[in-house]
Amino acid sequence: MTERTPLLHYRLCTSVNESEPRSPPAGQAPERRPGSPRARPAGPQRQQKKLSTFFGVVIPTLLSMFSVVVFLRIGFVVGQSGLYQTIAMFLVAYFIISMTVLSVCAISTNGALDAGGAYYMISRALGPEFGGSIGLMFFLANVCGSALFVLGLVEAVMDTFGVPEDGTVAATSYQVLPSGYWWSLLYGTGILLLCLLVCLVGAHIYAKATFLIFLIVMVVLGTILISFFAVSPKTILLPSSSSSANGTGPGFPTTANFTGFKLDTLVGNLEADYVIDYTTKKMMTFATVFAVMFNGCTGIMAGSNMSGDLKNPSYSIPRGTITAVIFTFIIYNLLSVLAACTCDRVLLQRDYSFMRDINIWHPFVIVGVYSSTLSAAMSNLIGASRVLYALARDDLFGKVFSPAKKTSHSGNPWVSVLISWFCVQLVLFSGKLNTIASIVTIFFLLVYAAVDLACLALEWASAPNFRPTFRYFTWHTCVLGIIGCVVMMFLINAIYASASIAFMLLLLLLIHYLSPTSSWGYISQALIFHQVRKYLLMLDVRKDHVKFWRPQILLMVSNPRSSVGLITFINDIKKSGLYVLGHVQLGDLSGMRPNTLVLGFYDNCSPNDRLNYPMSSSQSTNPSSLSQELEEPPLFHFASLRGSGDKQDSGEFEDGKVLGPEEYVAVIADAMKMLKNVVLARYFNNFDRSQALLPSSSSPGKGGVFVDVWPVNLLRPDSSSYVDTCSLFLLQLACILNMVRAWRKATLRLFLCVEEGRSVKGSEEKLGQLLKDLRIKAQVYPVPWDQVVALHWQRQGGWSRKQQSTDPSTDESAARAEEDENQDDYVNSFPSNATRLSDDYLSAVNKLILDQTRQPPAVRFLYLPRPPADTRGYTAYLQQLDLLTQDLGPTLLIHGVTPVITTDL
Repeated sequence: MTERTPLLHYRLCTSVNESEPRSPPAGQAPERRPGSPRARPAGPQRQQKKLSTFFGVVIPTLLSMFSVVVFLRIGFVVGQSGLYQTIAMFLVAYFIISMTVLSVCAISTNGALDAGGAYYMISRALGPEFGGSIGLMFFLANVCGSALFVLGLVEAVMDTFGVPEDGTVAATSYQVLPSGYWWSLLYGTGILLLCLLVCLVGAHIYAKATFLIFLIVMVVLGTILISFFAVSPKTILLPSSSSSANGTGPGFPTTANFTGFKLDTLVGNLEADYVIDYTTKKMMTFATVFAVMFNGCTGIMAGSNMSGDLKNPSYSIPRGTITAVIFTFIIYNLLSVLAACTCDRVLLQRDYSFMRDINIWHPFVIVGVYSSTLSAAMSNLIGASRVLYALARDDLFGKVFSPAKKTSHSGNPWVSVLISWFCVQLVLFSGKLNTIASIVTIFFLLVYAAVDLACLALEWASAPNFRPTFRYFTWHTCVLGIIGCVVMMFLINAIYASASIAFMLLLLLLIHYLSPTSSWGYISQALIFHQVRKYLLMLDVRKDHVKFWRPQILLMVSNPRSSVGLITFINDIKKSGLYVLGHVQLGDLSGMRPNTLVLGFYDNCSPNDRLNYPMSSSQSTNPSSLSQELEEPPLFHFASLRGSGDKQDSGEFEDGKVLGPEEYVAVIADAMKMLKNVVLARYFNNFDRSQALLPSSSSPGKGGVFVDVWPVNLLRPDSSSYVDTCSLFLLQLACILNMVRAWRKATLRLFLCVEEGRSVKGSEEKLGQLLKDLRIKAQVYPVPWDQVVALHWQRQGGWSRKQQSTDPSTDESAARAEEDENQDDYVNSFPSNATRLSDDYLSAVNKLILDQTRQPPAVRFLYLPRPPADTRGYTAYLQQLDLLTQDLGPTLLIHGVTPVITTDL
């Protein structure tokens, strides 16, 4: 028999005779209430996330950004560009990646992250087309990056221990390793097998291995910093290759000086002096040096790639990535300044391994180069496997990546690791590091630009559910990040950049036409809706002119099948105008259909005319101007207010209302049956937003603007202990109001109803966790309501007997209503015993709400229950709502029927 997990609810109110939710029948999956946060599957099939911020994000990102640049290319950059331009390069490079980091932090804190890192962010934000194409390129970038660092490590090993390929005698006794293409491929294969073994064991062992490497790199960096101060000035023999780079003139230097800290040395290294690179025999420029330096600044996605292995990705990724970026920026600039102050320009230009020569113990730098390169290779290999695993789970490429879905018992995607290892092994056959260096950087930059584009699209779409907890970004930072990444791509290699963009567009088209429709949501639909709405609002009837007139036609037909000729003819004469075909049909409607009905409350408050038409005295006394005004159709033409003394229509009621109370409630019931959300607005007849947003001065020192939220069914205490669709809808509307610029400084106050003997702390923690998952900032206030609940239950006993003796049909109708409710949603339905609510109970609830507001809120949000199933209870239902909201000030009674909140990214 399979084990069943009961449905987990977040408790808002705890009641006396509270009952736990029933478990589903045997063999039936537990249901999930619409709109509730999706519970993540648990069990042995899912990997237990154990990595913290430091081990899972800081260390991988830091080591990937350091790689070998920190040891072998600092001198190159300073020697060619000078200290001024070097610092400028680092500022520009880190500005570009910082814009992308801000976008990564924003997306990662907007919902629950899963495996896949940047691919998961892009795919869930931009849809499967962009996500799949960028994801595949991100996988290839990590594959090529792993191969790049393996080849770099092989070259570093061969420089130290390899026999010279030209047949000359080895300079040292430890140069014993055979050299050549096949030998280098063999060494690279061995290094890659070591990375494979670590990654096959799992992310936890990878974290331990990288931590060990991190300690080694930090020790090496410490010795380098100490060496600048501790080592005495000395003369260093330049590499033999540097003497033949610019010819063999008699005055060509073969040695250079480490001078220690001297002002003359610093002055000589301030300005740029671009010369021929002694390793590539090419003339250096600002662009070429910047491209080499920028390779050391990439790697910011190393921590994001581990999103599926982190304890709390939304917490760890922003903090860990920003920490690593700041740390590497400080180290790079510090080393640049120290090198410029202590080393001759010739030493920096013609000996890229000068840090080894000036170190207090020469092998330290060699160990640092080996360790950082090995770590970067492992980081890219495990990153590639996680991206491939995420691509396979999403089935964007059909059966091609299906084997990559397999995981071990602990959840490690071992098949994805093997496939990634095989791809890296294929790239190793290229044999040359410089062959793939530019491709790797361009691929990573393209992914960074896509992350910025995803964040920009989410920001421009203005979707209510895009509310990241990380707010230090704007659409300007996203645009700057995109521009910076694209410019860097073409600066590094215009041909490779163009080819990579073309390849991405080809993948995008293939996925668009071949992949199935996903359930992630398409950002294109949100952007289209946003733009269509914006342009519709830009239409201004005051700017209409006869020369731009066009027909706007509404054609009503009884049956389109028999009216094809008429439909076609009217379509011909519309001339690009508005053409609406009217026909009653059941089915899916337009994507811009209204989903929420807002009604004014049915009470006896006198309406106020807030729409004034100012008229000058000349117009009021001039008959010609008055007649001209009457001839022109006014922009707004509304009937006079009820109760204003004007002659009322014979169809209206005595108080001037068009609808009676039963008809009013029937409108509410019909809207809910049509799956429309309903909002009733009360006490807004004198509402002034400018006055409502003024800080309250009733309590000295505690002024502020507040919005009160009561997401519980106050008419049914025994069923208000769970968060349902209506409660989540109410929270969403309150959060949307708080996101509007004018209401942004308002504080949401969420009231938690509790009874004596129940765990208030536990209820607060559960509610706080729910708000945290939904990214809603609100202050939670526990509200004791034992006496109020007691008034509710004291009334239940004798009421039914009294009613049965006077009106048996009422009891029967109540029984029928009870039966109807059991078939409907338990919490959302208007319960039958709500018809037995006493005025004392309703007045007590009303007083309870008022007593919590020593500082009156600008507006209140209350839970609106369903109307009763029996239409004879409509009047009582309306009276109960009237007592509940009496003298509460501007209040919204809200009932939601559709899910509007998700915790997914």
